[in-house]
Amino acid sequence: MELTTVHLVRHGEVDNPEGVLYGRRDGFHLTQLGRDMAAGLAEEFADRDIRAVVASPLERAIETATPTAEKLGLPIQTDRRLIEAGNKFEGVAINKNRLILAHPRYWSWYLNPLRPSWGEPYPEIVARMSGAISAAIDLAAGGEAVLVSHQLCIWTMRRFVEGKPLAHDPRRRECSLCSVTSLKFAGKQLLSWEYAEPVGHLLARAQDMVPGSSEAATNAGY
Repeated sequence: MELTTVHLVRHGEVDNPEGVLYGRRDGFHLTQLGRDMAAGLAEEFADRDIRAVVASPLERAIETATPTAEKLGLPIQTDRRLIEAGNKFEGVAINKNRLILAHPRYWSWYLNPLRPSWGEPYPEIVARMSGAISAAIDLAAGGEAVLVSHQLCIWTMRRFVEGKPLAHDPRRRECSLCSVTSLKFAGKQLLSWEYAEPVGHLLARAQDMVPGSSEAATNAGY
């Protein structure tokens, strides 16, 4: 069988001075640091057999994918299955004032953290991410594909392939900005996975230095 590697990439740092949970909203772009991260990622992928670059349709994902696609002379394809997880807190400035989360109006949203009741169910995230990965294997059969997505989506998929419960503590996610979670397949059968931070030297300059810290209360992703 052909061996194919699919790299799940989290996007770079986003300009969000108001601290809102931006979720699937338009208009949120990378900071200069985020662009530096994306450029560094392109250098890391330059000598790999990348045959497809696919991004979530959100600006921050496309902007992260752009340097890699340009360096390799590949078009950027978009796949809505890679989009950020749905979340009821979208648009709320929870990253600026955590006390908002304690307001009684939100209590009903916390009834089932295993689902989770405040957002898109974990099994639905796995189903759509699996579909996007399967399509990427077809696009890059025998080579490698880069898929740019979002923290919660990537981490949920990793929990799935590790056979761990999908519900988790967001503060313990290993999925930093512009990190790469690589899945290796023989045909459509997963053989192995690995995690890397190719631009880890830039993380000290980021606002979100601890994986998962900025969305710990709501599993928002980013």
